[in-house]
Amino acid sequence: MDKLKSVIESLLFVARKPLGPEEVIKVVNEVGSEHSHPVTKENVTACLEELLLVYQGRGINIVKVAGGYLMGTNAANADYVNNLLHQKVSITLSPQSLVTLAIIAYKQPATRAEIERIRGVNSDGPIDTLLAKGLIKEVGRSDAVGCPYLYGTTEHFMRQFGIHSLDELVHEPEPSTDM
Repeated sequence: MDKLKSVIESLLFVARKPLGPEEVIKVVNEVGSEHSHPVTKENVTACLEELLLVYQGRGINIVKVAGGYLMGTNAANADYVNNLLHQKVSITLSPQSLVTLAIIAYKQPATRAEIERIRGVNSDGPIDTLLAKGLIKEVGRSDAVGCPYLYGTTEHFMRQFGIHSLDELVHEPEPSTDM
């Protein structure tokens, strides 16, 4: 019974949806049973109910929901968990790196030569910094002579700057002053 309880605990830990006794039995039977007792709905339900009591009042709880059992964080700790999951990560960038990142973000994909032409200076350092911080990546090769790398932004860049879609980077044209 302890082995079955251990298996159920592991399944609940990795499950992304509530597990019912039938699903647990199916998984245990597919792997093969090492249990001296047959795995029945009653055995599984008894283990689930025992785990429910064991985890009661702890940081991790097991709850009955939607016809099954689910492992999750204690609702009393929601503010702490939310704070951890939504912390802003501070990335410090030099002005040169920020300018380079802006060029890549708005022009992407962009080659090193295109970036340097816009900036007017060598961009090896800022590009290496942005690559190391995971804000840009090599997205392919250009058809130009020498097949230079093309750079584009990453999902990490989008998360750090609170951008949901690259379409948000498209800027509005300046209003016309012609009357």
